[in-house]
Amino acid sequence: MPPSHSLTAAEAAATLGISLPTLYAYVSRGMLSSSPDAQGKHRLYDAGEVRRLARRKEDGKRAGKVAQKVLDWGVPVLESSITLVADGRLLYRGHDAMELARTASLEDIAALLWECSARRIADAPAVPFAAAQWAAWLKLWSDSTPLDRALVLLPAAAAQMPRVWALGRDAQLDTACAVMRLLAAAMVSAAPSNEPLHKQLASAWNIRNRQQAGLLRAALVACADHELNASTFTVRCITSTGTHLFGAVAGGLAALAGPRHGGETVRIAALLDEASRAPDLDRYLANRLARHEHGAHGPVLSGFGHPLYPDGDPRARLLLEMLADCAPGRSPLGEVQAIARTVRDTTGAEPTVDFALVAIERVLGLPAGAAFTLFAVGRVVGWIAHAMEQTRDGRLIRPRARYIGEIEARP
Repeated sequence: MPPSHSLTAAEAAATLGISLPTLYAYVSRGMLSSSPDAQGKHRLYDAGEVRRLARRKEDGKRAGKVAQKVLDWGVPVLESSITLVADGRLLYRGHDAMELARTASLEDIAALLWECSARRIADAPAVPFAAAQWAAWLKLWSDSTPLDRALVLLPAAAAQMPRVWALGRDAQLDTACAVMRLLAAAMVSAAPSNEPLHKQLASAWNIRNRQQAGLLRAALVACADHELNASTFTVRCITSTGTHLFGAVAGGLAALAGPRHGGETVRIAALLDEASRAPDLDRYLANRLARHEHGAHGPVLSGFGHPLYPDGDPRARLLLEMLADCAPGRSPLGEVQAIARTVRDTTGAEPTVDFALVAIERVLGLPAGAAFTLFAVGRVVGWIAHAMEQTRDGRLIRPRARYIGEIEARP
């Protein structure tokens, strides 16, 4: 019997739904590899490689019918070993992300997703240029929003660093750590530090309660990656052109800010503000639901209903549970819970992670925009992991468009 991770030729052919001659043709064309068994009489095929090829074949069969849906919650368009969203669960490199969020720091998740040690991240320089320069930039842009400040300071920081992203593993990791810390520092207008990022945010936002700081930690971990969302795809596209990490992350940050991505936190904050002033919550939500603010093909209300989690976003579920356990005595927690409950009872839609982040901002009394900051600071870790993976792949991401316009007739 072959080892459990290998398949015989007959098993590989059956998995792929092809004949043995076609299997051998795949090997000769470099589509599949094989190795001799212990006796040297037969060839064995790696089960993982065979399964990946089978999935690509299946996607190819469906492509003609669903190509127009590929970029709209459609079939997979890139292979990745970073994150899986399936059966209501979120997995980081095969580990349940919600279990990790209960105890792990964002730096622990970075070590997992970047495939390095936590010590390597802890020992990386906090800032690769003069601290006085960073302080001067912060002063110059002190009146800007966290997003605008980050979009300005990241490119400025990039100009102070050697362009060494593709020059080796150590250079990649040093750059990755710098980008992660500089983004967080720019968002909260602070000096870059090697201190765990959730503690940096807690300090910037005057959170001294240990349990509440733990909630910030969990939120960062829950936001670290979410497969091939719009901002992550943007980062991979930019990285595939060969640009440096600072540019790729700046592009991801711009994409994240859109109101249909991480920027939806602004819409949710407005929703909670309006609901808090409404004399009748049920009537207010009924009027909002009647307008279908995203249209027939989107969520019925900002912050509710995620296409990948028909039974509820596990990130929101965990964070809202943790928030209830550490909310201050006098806080709008009851209002937040009432809105979630009313929407659930009326539409069946469950809160998304965006709603949970805004709930954290509101209940803990964090600065306006803190929900987006949590999202961005957490997600940069996933962006960097995808940039690393795309760099290893080495190919340019360049899909084709299906032309639907007119064509001038030839004379």
